[in-house]
Amino acid sequence: MNLKEQIENYVPYNEQEKNDKEMMIEYMNTFSDVLTRENKMCHFTASNWIVNKEKSKVLMIYHNIYKSWAWTGGHADGDSNLLHVALKEAQEETGLKNLKVISNGIFGIQILTVDSHIKREKFIPSHLHLDCCFLLQANENETLKVKEDENSAVEWIDIDKAIEITNELKMKPIYSKLNKKLKQEII
Repeated sequence: MNLKEQIENYVPYNEQEKNDKEMMIEYMNTFSDVLTRENKMCHFTASNWIVNKEKSKVLMIYHNIYKSWAWTGGHADGDSNLLHVALKEAQEETGLKNLKVISNGIFGIQILTVDSHIKREKFIPSHLHLDCCFLLQANENETLKVKEDENSAVEWIDIDKAIEITNELKMKPIYSKLNKKLKQEII
């Protein structure tokens, strides 16, 4: 199933996801380059909600650009297999080698605003990330590794504290949504 079909078939969890799904489909119908950063207005990213076996902790990185605890993830950069992108980014940003996909396809969708910033001495204008999040599981005893050019820490955090420790206000409702979905899947 291609990315557009995955998004079209995705069942929104709440009003935010319903609206963002509609906008993602509209952007895909409007622009041919939403998988690359060549589209300076909006482009696809893949993120991860990485939990331990008990689903009591989430693995987070301290993101250098945003100066905040955050999930892992990155740009599609032309790859329409966002699960592949998500797994690659999780491994690169945490050092984990053994990741298990525990969601049946996309776990969450959201359109995120990105303020202008400097990355690798280059100005990046404000834009939107069309994000698909995947639910992964990892062994919390596996060795973690910081990816120094992107983050300065990698830690397992109590799943409910993840919302408290992020400095990005826009991410609090997203992380809260992912936790609620996760808890509903456990029951």
